[in-house]
Amino acid sequence: MTEQPRPASLPLTASNPGTGFTAPAYNFYEAVGGHDAFVKLVDVFYDGVAEDPLMRPMYPEEDLGPAKERLLMFLEQYWGGPKTYGELSGHPRLRMRHMPFQVTPAARDAWLRHMRTAVDSLDLAPLHEATLWDYLERAAHSMVNSA
Repeated sequence: MTEQPRPASLPLTASNPGTGFTAPAYNFYEAVGGHDAFVKLVDVFYDGVAEDPLMRPMYPEEDLGPAKERLLMFLEQYWGGPKTYGELSGHPRLRMRHMPFQVTPAARDAWLRHMRTAVDSLDLAPLHEATLWDYLERAAHSMVNSA
């Protein structure tokens, strides 16, 4: 059987029985560079956090390694990569996990400043950059738990 061209009206992520066409699912994780891109994002972010007097105290471990690993696993899973975070830690429950820390608007802004530097370091295509930044910005605003 010869594969037929995809009709223009079918979504790119759908499997369409009867047409002979199965479109590949879009994966943001792979589209932006997979594991290497997320490692760079997290490394650049934590380079800034390590030097930030407001942010550094929020990471109680002497070494930022465990926090880096958690963020890397979380972001990879969220964006379509390995499911390691969920296998090791269960549901992210981001607000609950951040409640022990006083996340003020100033802390949110510092977090966003370091994450902005990290996102910019990836030199992503504009649509990918906007998609990633939109999520990170919304996530940061939702973590604020103190005035």
